[in-house]
Amino acid sequence: MPIPDFSETEQKLVSALLIKRYAKLVPLQLADSELQLDARSRMLTLCPTIYWSERGAQFVVCKVADDRYRSQFFYSEAEQFGTGRDVYDDLKDCVVTLLQVQSDHERQLANVSVTATKADTDTDYHGPMVI
Repeated sequence: MPIPDFSETEQKLVSALLIKRYAKLVPLQLADSELQLDARSRMLTLCPTIYWSERGAQFVVCKVADDRYRSQFFYSEAEQFGTGRDVYDDLKDCVVTLLQVQSDHERQLANVSVTATKADTDTDYHGPMVI
């Protein structure tokens, strides 16, 4: 039995949450993803997906059953991140958690970058060296 597409109500909820997060309209794209829903089976299931891109990250929320969702964000094939939870039964909770985890990740990367840059530029320079 196929998984139902995201309803208009679900799409509007995601859009409203993104407006709240980014203070602007973020275009959503509807897609399908093939997911392995049963770890004991190699069978892939076609799942309706909402996709968006913001601040260099790509986001997907997949509908894996009625009122059941999975999500992740990624920067490249090698840099993919989840929320630490496999399935959500509330779309709002799924999207809010996804946005929070990505925001935390973004903040952590910024702190590492600032720390590295500061360490790279800090020296014990005391004026010109006389030779």
